Amino acid sequence: MARAFLIVMDSAGCGGAPDADRFFNGDMPDTGANTLGHIAEACAAGQADTGRAGPLRMPHLDALGLGAAIRLASGADAPGLDARPVGIWGAATEVSPGKDTPSGHWELAGVPVPWEWHHFPDTRPCFPPRIVDATCRFAGTEGILGNRHASGTAIIEELGGEHMHTGWPICYTSADSVYQIAAHEESFGLERLISLCRSMAPILHEMRVGRVIARPFVGSPEKGFTRTANRRDFAIAPPAPTLCDIARDAGRRVHAIGKIGDIFSMRGIDDVVKGPDVDLMQALLHLAETAEEGSLTFANFVEFDTKYGHRRDVAGYARALEWFDAALPALFARLRRGDLVLFTADHGNDPTWPGTDHTRERVPVVGRVIGTPESGMTAHEVGLRAFTDVGASVAAHLGLPPPEKGESFL
Repeated sequence: MARAFLIVMDSAGCGGAPDADRFFNGDMPDTGANTLGHIAEACAAGQADTGRAGPLRMPHLDALGLGAAIRLASGADAPGLDARPVGIWGAATEVSPGKDTPSGHWELAGVPVPWEWHHFPDTRPCFPPRIVDATCRFAGTEGILGNRHASGTAIIEELGGEHMHTGWPICYTSADSVYQIAAHEESFGLERLISLCRSMAPILHEMRVGRVIARPFVGSPEKGFTRTANRRDFAIAPPAPTLCDIARDAGRRVHAIGKIGDIFSMRGIDDVVKGPDVDLMQALLHLAETAEEGSLTFANFVEFDTKYGHRRDVAGYARALEWFDAALPALFARLRRGDLVLFTADHGNDPTWPGTDHTRERVPVVGRVIGTPESGMTAHEVGLRAFTDVGASVAAHLGLPPPEKGESFL
């Protein structure tokens, strides 16, 4: 029985969203944003040579059709990504009214978001008094710090020392529908932070705020602060059965790598591996060898987004893409005949764009079925598809009933 591996390269959009003019970074609409295309252009122009040099090198994903997917989605060439595709390739368009992580992942798994998310205003303060009061009550403090839109790394550097002195949690948000709480793992306590976020989640979810995120960090005012890998997301549960639910209800194992367990509130998930992306790649390689027949492995590699997209670090994003691509031969070598592997994204986060928020984009969909034909791959253009078609295609490959939305392209 064949297996499926659905791998999300978080934020690796490819431009061309037809409704990008409705989404903004500050006052700038996302029209023209193209995460992968603009990174490739910057690399070819010598503008991303920190820690690397020259055109963007992703030969393995490009062979599957990555460059072709970018051209299909946006009409733009991506210098260095010009291989003739020999895999499954296309691009997908989102319909959910958001450019956030839960919306993208739920829709990829067959469930578009049926409501408008609540977003906090870009004011100071930005949180209503009842949210502040509840946070103080659960934290056992007399106040909070932050209470505004902010970059997570910047606000920790700014307020980390005051947080350690007062014990007050640092609370902030972004253009996404999120309530983020940062606290020092040692002086505040990791378990205390996670308990605080868990307690706040039902209140925020009732408001249609998509996620409450625990953002632990370590360090000192003298040496600086660093966020740790112990992040925890408390997301609203999907409003309908997803690909994960369908697989598990059919008796299949569902393995989650990275944020997948948090994004789906562990619904339809058997087990999860979390950590930095380098560790997640090792977990993916292990599951390629050991995952059960008929199983689904659903992975999210988040550092493209968190470390490089939001920080508008073009060279860092390019380095991460090249590292990821270089690991793929080891993955392909471990997969079994008949396995499906698909690579996609959940939204964009163009590091060349103004602002620090996600960008509304189409996403690439590239992959292969191992061992067919004998040469190992077969060219199969799937065209412009819906996000939901990804989940429907994985379900079809696994011989499962389709999710509520979507049509298989296999």
